[in-house]
Parts: sequence; C-alpha cells; structure tokens
Amino acid sequence: MLSSKIAGIGKYLPANVVTNQDLTAYMETSNEWIVERTGIQERRYAHRTEETTTTMAVEAAKIAIERAGTTAEEIDFIIFATLSPDYYFPGCGVLVQRAMGMKEIGALDIRNQCSGFVYALSVADQFIKTGMYKNILVIGSEKHSFGLDFSTRGRNVSVIFGDGAGAVVIRRADESETDAPGRVLSTVMGTDGTLADVLKVPGGGSACPITPENVELHPNTIHMEGRETFKHAVTRMLEASQQALEIAGLTAADVSLVIPHQANARIISAIAERLNLPLDRVFMNLDKYGNTSAATIPVALDEANKAGRLKKGDVVLLVAFGGGFTWASSVVRW
Repeated sequence: MLSSKIAGIGKYLPANVVTNQDLTAYMETSNEWIVERTGIQERRYAHRTEETTTTMAVEAAKIAIERAGTTAEEIDFIIFATLSPDYYFPGCGVLVQRAMGMKEIGALDIRNQCSGFVYALSVADQFIKTGMYKNILVIGSEKHSFGLDFSTRGRNVSVIFGDGAGAVVIRRADESETDAPGRVLSTVMGTDGTLADVLKVPGGGSACPITPENVELHPNTIHMEGRETFKHAVTRMLEASQQALEIAGLTAADVSLVIPHQANARIISAIAERLNLPLDRVFMNLDKYGNTSAATIPVALDEANKAGRLKKGDVVLLVAFGGGFTWASSVVRW
C-alpha cells in the first residue's frame, strides 16, 4: 500500500520584527499585557508592497523543494492553505505555479484558516495514497498585517497575529521504505459551523460587502470572541489529537513531540496538560512570531527539525484549530 512522507521542509519570515512595545504607538497596550494573555513578545510584518502571501510562499517552497532533493519541475500538484490570499481570485496556488515556472500542474487553495495546513497535508496524503501524484507541494502562508485593526478597539486580536510562510514537499514512500522518516500515519479533520460567528472576518464577501456606511466598523478585519474560542480550541484540539493517535494505533504516551498551532501559550499549555505531556515535549515559537495561522505548523516543524528535536523513529503530533470552527490533527513517524 502506498503511503506519504514529508521529504523537505522550508520557511520564510519577513525581516521586519515588530515588538509588543512597537504596538503601543498605535493602541493602548503594553508588553506585560500581551505576554500575560498570549505569550507573544514579537512578530514579523511583511513589507507593505514588496512581500505578499504568495512571494513569501515561494521563498519557503524553494527551500522545501531543495531539501527534498527535487526540483520545481518534478512537483505534480500544489496545495496552498491561507486565509489572506493576494486576491479574491485567482488563488495563491496558481500564482506559485506561475512564479516558480512549473509545468501546467493542478493547484488547490484551501480556506480553513488556522487549520488549513493540516487540512492540506491530509488532502496531499490522500492523493499520494491513491497513486495520483508523487510529489506534492503543500504551503501555509499568511500576510495578516495588512488586515488588522490597529486601534485600541481591535487590540485583543491585532496583537496576536504575524506574517510568514512554511512549506513541505509530500512524497510517495515506496513499499520498501517501511522506515522512511516523515511518514504520515494518520490525519483527522472536523468542523462545527454552528460557531462560525465566534471567529470570523464578517465583511468583504457577498454576505456583507464593504460600503461607505460600514467601513468605519472595520468589518474586513478579524472579529473574535476570545473566551469562546479558547474553550473550543482546547476541547477540539484534544479530541482531534486523541483520534489521530488512535487511528495510528498509538497513545499520547508514545508522542515524542507535539507541534501545535501557535495561537496562544495558554491554549498550548492546556493541551499538553490534558494529554499528560510535559511542556518539554511540546514545541512553541509563538513568542517570536505570533500567530501566523496556516503557516504556524510548517514554520514550527522547520524550526524543530533544525533544532534537532525530530529524531528518526519519533512520533510527532501535529494539531490545529481555526475559525469555522475547524480543527485537524496528524500523526507523523519521523
């Protein structure tokens, strides 16, 4: 039976570092207030015009492709996860195909917010298992900074988010590669649309176009009920983790490292506690980058790998939660 593996990982983060102190120039906040509520100390903001969701994705993709020992010409399909596309359409996957001079392959954009990368990984895994494709480029990239409300009214949300991109090459593992590192063992996905209004960008679509009458309410920025989001994030990420481990024939005790969506330090700590795992088996980098939504897990995966946190045979748990509500998890044998 065919299976998939993570063959290469790459990331790109803008050079512009924005500290909590920097944000005090725009809103009533403080470093202490932000750190206490989120664990975030700084984030990166892309250049206003020269860096886009797609340009950052291309840089991450180049690294992932090189580390996979392949070329852009050998990529069979692109899956691009983002909630901050360059345009309403065309999708960013198409723009990556153009920018990288790839052959006329298929490209699929996924709009599952912070869960998007794990959703994309799951879709890639299925395509590989059916034998349809051999090398799939999976990307999570976000440019949040252009769509945040930097007034004091929007501080609860705006202090959280940053920009960045991560990418992986998902490759077919041959039957003989029973111990191939990065093998995807299981994936789980879920949604609960009854809670869609708790975390959303209400304006800009067909349901609520931006008009002169509503523009001052900033309907095209993220609106979030923090307490409700926190509660459901912990519950659903725990459930998804347990389900993915069960499908893989494993338990939380087998997990070497959890790489969760980097939304909030308290959410991550709560997940670790409920899985009965010490924090030293949970990877966190949100203090440096904030919440980069679909990019958080591939960026963290790249950093964990560089830091030597992923060793052959390790069981790695990826888990995410996002607006929709959506959630997803995957177990990977490194």
